[in-house]
Amino acid sequence: MLIPVPGVEYHRAIIDSYLATIQSIPKVIHLDRDHTPTRASALAARLAPLSLLLLLGCGDAPGPPPHEGPLLIDGGTVIVMDESGMILEGAAMLVEGTRISALIAAGDPRPAGARVIDATGHLVIPGLINTHGHAAMSLLRGLADDLPLLTWLNDYIFPAEAALVAPDFVYWGTLLSAVEMLKGGTTTFADMYYFRTDIARAAIDAGIRAVTGPHIIGFPTPDFASPEESLADAAEFMEHYRDHPTVVPAVAAHALYTTPLEAVENAFRLAEQYDAPFLIHALEDPSEDVAARELTGMGVVEALGSIGALRPGTVLAHSIYLSDEDIERIAASGAGIAHNPQSNMKLGVARAAPVAEALAAGIPVGLGTDGPASNNDLDMFDEMDAAAKVQKFMLGDPAALPAETVFRMATMGGARVLNLHDEIGSLEPGKRADIVLLDTRRPGLTPLYRVYSHLVYAARGSDVSTVIVNGRVVVRDRQILTVDEEQVMEQARGFGDRLREVMDSVAAARDPG
Repeated sequence: MLIPVPGVEYHRAIIDSYLATIQSIPKVIHLDRDHTPTRASALAARLAPLSLLLLLGCGDAPGPPPHEGPLLIDGGTVIVMDESGMILEGAAMLVEGTRISALIAAGDPRPAGARVIDATGHLVIPGLINTHGHAAMSLLRGLADDLPLLTWLNDYIFPAEAALVAPDFVYWGTLLSAVEMLKGGTTTFADMYYFRTDIARAAIDAGIRAVTGPHIIGFPTPDFASPEESLADAAEFMEHYRDHPTVVPAVAAHALYTTPLEAVENAFRLAEQYDAPFLIHALEDPSEDVAARELTGMGVVEALGSIGALRPGTVLAHSIYLSDEDIERIAASGAGIAHNPQSNMKLGVARAAPVAEALAAGIPVGLGTDGPASNNDLDMFDEMDAAAKVQKFMLGDPAALPAETVFRMATMGGARVLNLHDEIGSLEPGKRADIVLLDTRRPGLTPLYRVYSHLVYAARGSDVSTVIVNGRVVVRDRQILTVDEEQVMEQARGFGDRLREVMDSVAAARDPG
């Protein structure tokens, strides 16, 4: 969230506006799968409900089906993304179970008995990693754009969330985003939003790898009345998913301008206890540092360092207004940055994050889309293109942030930011089999001279043909295999209809004449 005016009082005004909105907007009733009102919907029922939604098709999410024997991906150009930057023309990759077991050069014997995916004419790349977002907000995409921040928040986003955010909204919104991401080549996403269990269930149903979990913020939210309440049962989530094959439990604290430092520290201690990623918004606007100094006597990065929260696996989302001292601190700690160029530009941020400087200092930097309501798509190929070009533009240097560097940010760089680089981010034997096939036999990708140029400046998510997550084929011939895409979109359309009713009521209340 962009905060354009310095100081604590302005931040408090935004929070007060949010709290006033959730008390004044009638809430749609949501039922959990036992047909019992959730905590959020029980409150909503006392606030004069508008309509009734039933949570459909959202039972306990099954794990991936058993793997069907070895899988051989043969004949493509394999972009390994190892330290040497190896590219193998006409190679094959053997997947056994959930992991890559071998890379086989062109002309070498292929193993018998494996299922074969013909990758001729394709680039075979590591699954893309989206290091920051709010997936359920896909249901708010396009609700309002091109507005000043406070108008966007107070007149649209806050009323919409107040009326609709509940477990079913989060489940279907996350599932919608997961389908979009998978079909566009993203195999891992980091997410911070409400109703953590429903985010996880949607990710499991879709077959995407999710880094998510407890989300701590310093005021009442749709799922918890306080940060203390949110943390009280957070360990249960962490325990439940600690060994899950595709859900990586993480802990998120929203930001220092919304959450007291003590609550942020408590959230971090939980992440530390489970050796889990720790996610937090940081320095999307310079006013965050001003507010942090008023509240703690320290800037944002210094304050996070004071509680030990700067370490490998800490993800600092945005990190636009970093000082030289901040960069030195982050570099010394091993923490990483999630860079969200398109969202930042759309919200009118007046500068680009210092990505080139951060990389030069040795800081892991990944890419993120941010939420679909402020981007508005989840296409990581678009994000790569924007990341490269905005640095060139802001620095006046066409050589800044070259294509190979940007592609590494979207793959191995993102894995390092999440501290998952031993498991994902490259196509080296032993890594999890998160693999994407991108079809180059398309007008916009023909002819092909340099693979990184096409991957960053020409390719789009619509060029992806096949996606494998954890050894499981989840997209084939551009079709999602794990969920009924039409049902997901039908549910999304239903939320859209209800949201139109909500916004009409809000508009009528604002202007009764």
